Amino acid sequence: MADRYIPNLDTMVVYRLDRFGRGGHHRPFNDLGYPSVRILETNEHYDRQHQDLRVENGIRYDDTIDGVNFAYAAKLTALNAVSLASMAWAPPPPAEVGIKDAVQASTTLSWAALYNKKNEKLAGYNVYWRYTDAPQWQHSQFVGNVTQYTLEMWSSTTTFLVFLV
Repeated sequence: MADRYIPNLDTMVVYRLDRFGRGGHHRPFNDLGYPSVRILETNEHYDRQHQDLRVENGIRYDDTIDGVNFAYAAKLTALNAVSLASMAWAPPPPAEVGIKDAVQASTTLSWAALYNKKNEKLAGYNVYWRYTDAPQWQHSQFVGNVTQYTLEMWSSTTTFLVFLV
């Protein structure tokens, strides 16, 4: 979303729940079973962020309004807005997803047919897959308006995901 809609904002995904030894605003949601993410500045200034107002050994510790970069805060707000809008406009995830591969070199995926808000069938489905050690989806295939698809030469030791189009 940042690459598409927000100029000059580099983002990265951190593949762990939180920073070591610290909490995060999203963690209580994760603990209750809700998917959640947090957006943060990677180059934190520990003299300014998350500090009580004080001076120690000649160092000023504070977290006050004069330390806020409003142009950067506006970009983070925009990232939240476009991310939420993208999720809100997305179709629901497929239901009743199944996988079969009884000791063979292919995997058959199945799912229940979904409809859009006008009760019309959707255009079709994309199947995404990756190796289990890959953090990003590596391959995809538009499979059409079907509820079952077999990926030849891909076993279930690979990770799969079905998306709607």
